[in-house]
Amino acid sequence: MTTTSAHFTLRTMLRDDWDETAQLIHASLNVWYKKNRGFELVPGPWETMLVFPRVYEALDPGCCILAVDDKSGRIAGSCFYHPRPTHVALGIMNVHPDFFGRGVGPLIVRHVIDFARLQKRPLRLVSSLMNLDSFSLYNKVGFKPVQVFQDMIMEVPQEGIPYEVPNGWTLRDMLADDVPAVVALERKLCGVDREQDFRFFMENRDNIWGASVLFGPDGNLEGWLVSVCDPGSNMLGPGLVRSESGGRLLILRELNRHRGRKPVWLVPSDRSELLAAMYALGAKNCEIHVSQILDGDPAPPSGIVFPTFMPETS
Repeated sequence: MTTTSAHFTLRTMLRDDWDETAQLIHASLNVWYKKNRGFELVPGPWETMLVFPRVYEALDPGCCILAVDDKSGRIAGSCFYHPRPTHVALGIMNVHPDFFGRGVGPLIVRHVIDFARLQKRPLRLVSSLMNLDSFSLYNKVGFKPVQVFQDMIMEVPQEGIPYEVPNGWTLRDMLADDVPAVVALERKLCGVDREQDFRFFMENRDNIWGASVLFGPDGNLEGWLVSVCDPGSNMLGPGLVRSESGGRLLILRELNRHRGRKPVWLVPSDRSELLAAMYALGAKNCEIHVSQILDGDPAPPSGIVFPTFMPETS
């Protein structure tokens, strides 16, 4: 896939591009956060950002578009996108600081929009509300806000966080046999199908994924939550649950996989009971994000969703 503009060529990322793409992501995130928030988002070396090409090329081969500067040959911008049966997800997109303000972002976004429309599927994303340039980029091309989320963070004690599962309920690791029920619940409550993601988590080739499922006394699936533990990403999500009390249990179980670390997770801002439980744990807000959709229904989902940035497939 190769297209050209006046100054940049858009093409698919190749294996030889991984290092430069990871360096671009590292520089883009750190420069923006240092300038606007006073800290570097990724304090570790750029190699930690290899988690994005490594995971996404295994999950969605050939679905990263690069904008290459025609004059220098440098990668000016990158975007990972994720085709699914029900939608296309627009994942992490970055522009190198040396190319800020040169139209790289809009060029890449338009390319992914064209791809989604050729597939006749809505385009979905989760973007920062604190980065107005980012929000405006998507808003200008027609994305509609769906739901606001609070990014929460805390250091998980080395001894873990105690919790009790109510009598008759079951909270355990997700198994491959659970995938059909997980997919069906997400279809029912969110209208989203991403079965390949759950198969990918269950394979867990890199040994970085954890996943929990919650069943009610009637034996029906109440919810699920995945988390990733990697030098480049410590997050809870994706996840979905019917109730706030169930969401609390799933979050606590997955937090305990991150003992001694400071994972981030997203909670819908309109779920006051769940937010109160997070504050009681000592969690703090660190950012605000909004889910958005283009060419699809902007109505919020029926259940409680927990988006993530690894992988950004919903």
